[in-house]
Amino acid sequence: MISYQQTEDLAASAKITYLNMRPYYEHYSVDWDCSKIAEQIRDLTNVDILFNGEVVGAIRLGFDNDGCYIRDLQVTEKHQKKGIGVFALAECERLAMEVGVHQLKLRVFKISPAFHLYERVGFAIDHSDDRFHWMSKTI
Repeated sequence: MISYQQTEDLAASAKITYLNMRPYYEHYSVDWDCSKIAEQIRDLTNVDILFNGEVVGAIRLGFDNDGCYIRDLQVTEKHQKKGIGVFALAECERLAMEVGVHQLKLRVFKISPAFHLYERVGFAIDHSDDRFHWMSKTI
């Protein structure tokens, strides 16, 4: 069963992001570590993704006048490809609509398999550069 809770341990949550994103950071020679991630996420809406009561991922949202920006959606490698990401995106939509926002936005590495997940659930590419796709979805 998938559930969600407000993140209490930002350091543990940052570690999930670091472990998942490390191959991309290395590929693009980005110098990044858990402390930098923890610093960046402090002021965001941070939500743990739980599977059968165990924290298996993280959602991080930022809100502005233009919508809800999915700053991070991570699922631990062991729990990927089980539909958890699809449910987590539905939770992002729910949280955005709860505050009256009707647009989700995100940025994804072009080489990330998550890109295909975002396409499947209705995100469209707004623009791209050599590393990223910026995508959005109206909800």
